[in-house]
Amino acid sequence: MRTQQAVLALVVLTAMSAFFVGITQAQAPARAATPPKAVADKATAMPIQANLGQLMKGVFYPNSNVIFFAQSQDPAKVNGTQESSTATDPLQSAYGKWEAVENSALALTEVANLLTIPGRKCANGREMPPRNADWAKLVQGVREAGMQAYKAAQAKDQDKILDAADTLTTACANCHDKYREKEKLTDRCM
Repeated sequence: MRTQQAVLALVVLTAMSAFFVGITQAQAPARAATPPKAVADKATAMPIQANLGQLMKGVFYPNSNVIFFAQSQDPAKVNGTQESSTATDPLQSAYGKWEAVENSALALTEVANLLTIPGRKCANGREMPPRNADWAKLVQGVREAGMQAYKAAQAKDQDKILDAADTLTTACANCHDKYREKEKLTDRCM
């Protein structure tokens, strides 16, 4: 009986060893192939789908509102549960509360990069002004506001959110005052 148990144990150990060696070999990183030049060029020339107005309404506006909400109401007290994974309100989603504020702040920071891509049009069809001397500074203001809001959300500190929201409002107003707030839509982005 002991011999059978010993043989069985040896068989199990051998099988487990082979299994773990196979896993280790399967998880070894593959050598990355250098992409052909044509593929690399296509990767950097992504098509632009949204005009500036659509980008603002679809990304900047809703994410800013999450930060602005946190100025006056504690995101930790927002009703929402892990079951609300399909909630359209980021604060009530499975990634809600303060995490939603963090995510919105990071989204604003990252999406600011889309404001620097040449070729994007304003809602009126004009070229967006990324080549203007002040544009990079205006975009950097949005990035800085996003990071300030992110740090405030990480700290779960509404006083710091107030300051971050003020910085965000100023960053948005600086750009809107120059490029958006015009009597005629045709005069925007000039």
